[in-house]
Order: sequence, then structure tokens, then C-alpha cells
Amino acid sequence: MSDAKCKICRRAGEKLFLKGDKCFTAKCIFEKRPTPPGKPISERKHRSMVTEYGTQLKEKQKIRNTYGVSEKQFRTYVINSTSEKGSPVDHLFENLERRLDNVVYRLGYAVNRTQARQMVSHGHFVIGKRKITIPSYRVSTGEVIVVREGSRKSPLFTGASEKLSKHSAPAWLSTDPVKLTAEVKGVPKYSKDALSFNVQSVIEFYSR
Repeated sequence: MSDAKCKICRRAGEKLFLKGDKCFTAKCIFEKRPTPPGKPISERKHRSMVTEYGTQLKEKQKIRNTYGVSEKQFRTYVINSTSEKGSPVDHLFENLERRLDNVVYRLGYAVNRTQARQMVSHGHFVIGKRKITIPSYRVSTGEVIVVREGSRKSPLFTGASEKLSKHSAPAWLSTDPVKLTAEVKGVPKYSKDALSFNVQSVIEFYSR
């Protein structure tokens, strides 16, 4: 039986890679059952017309579920993004990417953002000699993220150096696999390749 994360992908109609490496294997539930939960297999080829509102709602849910943020948090990100100078799309992407749980995932410490969020909540990372346990903590340029000394013997970090050395982190992050440290070198830049969702439609959804 598929679990909650698999159902989210099936409702979205595409893989959101919420379960990490398993999403790339033959065990991925979406490969076997790509239709929404409760929808008969016979209806796979019969898609009803989707309204503009429905499309925007779907895109909003996809982004929100991908980053694992609540509706309240996501709405706040959108409102803040539209109130800043410049492109709301760029600002929304930046706000989501600079969350500490997302950074931990991008660095390769976790197989998915859910695990990354748990790792942050359990106090495995230090920034500026301060243990950070808030997944939504916004990292700033120049900050150094360090695996806490007391956490390095945890099974979570077994073989971490080797794993990180093979992982490609985004250009705005630099990592030292040996020291288990990383530095925020710049600001994440939005591109269609970086995020395969229609972010503009999400901005429009909240502008109604």
C-alpha cells in the first residue's frame, strides 16, 4: 500500500521525489499507480478539463509539498515575496531555498527534505557556534554550517564524507566533505531548470 508521500505525488500527477533515492527505483509507487488515489484505472486516459484556478492550486500544492512547508508558512513566503522589490518569483524561490532544512538536503546530508527537517530539529547542525533547531531558519551569505561535534558519531553521518564528496551541491553553496562544513557563498537564483514548477501561477493564485 502506498504511503502518504506517494499519494501526494499521485495527486500532483508527477513525481515530486519526496522519498529521495527510492523515487528513482522500480519500487516507486508512482511508476505502478500514477493516477490520483481512489481514481479507477479505467479513468487514466480520461482527463477532465482543469480550470485556471485548478491549475494554480495544483502548482501551489506541488511546491508546498516539495519543500514540506505548511499552508500558513507558504502563504507568508508568498506575501513577503510580493512585497519586496524585484521579481516575486525570484524572491519566493530564494526564500524557500534558504531554509536550513532545504540547505541540509541540497548539501547531500539527507535523502529528502523530511529527513533534513528532522536532522535540523534534533540539533545536528551549528551555525556561528550556535545550535540551530529551527528547520525554517533562513541562512545568510557568509554563514558556515557545521555538523555538531557530538553528532558526528551518529549513524546519520556514517560515511558522510565519502557521500558528500560525490554529491553536487548548488553553486551558491560550498562544502568541505572532510571537515563536514559548508558555507553559504551567495544567493540561490531561480531558473526553470532549478524548479520545474510554474511559480508565477502560484503568485497569481495568492493575488486573487
